[in-house]
Amino acid sequence: MLRRLFKDFRFGVLPVPGRLIAIIFFVAVFILPLITDRNYVLFILTISNLLVIFAVSWDLLSGYSGQVNFGHALFFGVSAYSVGLLNKYLGWQPWATIPIGTLIGTGIGVVTCFPALRLRGPYLSLLTMSFPLMLMGLVIAFKSVTGGENGISGIPAIAGTHVGEYYICLIVMTVSVLIMWKLTDAGSKYIRTGLIFHAIREDEIAARASGINTIRYKILAFAIGGFFCALAGALYVHVLGTVGISSLSMTLSFRAIIYVVFGGIVSIYGGVIGVYVLYAVLQFLGAGGSNFFGQNQLLIMAIVVILILIFMPEGVGVWVRDKIERECPRCKLTNGAWRKECRACSAPLR
Repeated sequence: MLRRLFKDFRFGVLPVPGRLIAIIFFVAVFILPLITDRNYVLFILTISNLLVIFAVSWDLLSGYSGQVNFGHALFFGVSAYSVGLLNKYLGWQPWATIPIGTLIGTGIGVVTCFPALRLRGPYLSLLTMSFPLMLMGLVIAFKSVTGGENGISGIPAIAGTHVGEYYICLIVMTVSVLIMWKLTDAGSKYIRTGLIFHAIREDEIAARASGINTIRYKILAFAIGGFFCALAGALYVHVLGTVGISSLSMTLSFRAIIYVVFGGIVSIYGGVIGVYVLYAVLQFLGAGGSNFFGQNQLLIMAIVVILILIFMPEGVGVWVRDKIERECPRCKLTNGAWRKECRACSAPLR
């Protein structure tokens, strides 16, 4: 078993620059608490891990299956408020509120997709954008229950220390990203959802004509995206200790889009890159005493994304990958860009 794992690592990871960088990144974030014990650093990176789940779940739903969702904060906010209400009125602790809140968010994801099944393009996007706005109105209207604009506070933490919270969220993020990556992998021999999502995104009519039940898989995409987004929302509330209407805001929904577009849409790792560069870096720059970075984060992100769309339309992650990797034209194996011949079939790469 260990010999096989070592062999797979030696021939499947080390020769591929992108995979090696991913391994180095995850090793680095796992050993980070051993390097620094600053609570603020761990807090920012804990929030980053949850935003990664949030952004990647949008990429799975909108990037891979083509169901462009402008109201992705709905799943996040429903789960967050469910956690807050369960704790406030029933006194439930994180071990109960997180799974229940996640299930409620997933259920909302399935329910909201039914009106959208017959819609495509801008009509679908406008419909999904309206759902969190309606829920925000309900939160404000029933402020005696939800706390209105003040929200709900005093929600217990998921761990007693920042290090504990960091590792819980990091492990959940790692497992979630790996699952979503596998579910969207068009080349998987065992899980066919990735190939079907690609087909629906490219041409839904052709996919239906080939025998694919597109309605079933669109519901599945909403359910999976809603599940992971709701999971991020449930954890987010316990890390922050409070929940408010900002968890349903359009700004939060568009943040997910910005992160994914920056890193690279339809890539899964694009959301990871986008959050760690745009959110974490700007937070650290703002904490360093720069009021400009602290007060103008959305403006900076918008300008950066415009530049990315002009000069790197597929995203930073995809642009870097194309610079350091090259696919063999014969066997389709990924090689380092510095190689002149494929490492498997010796076909010329240039």
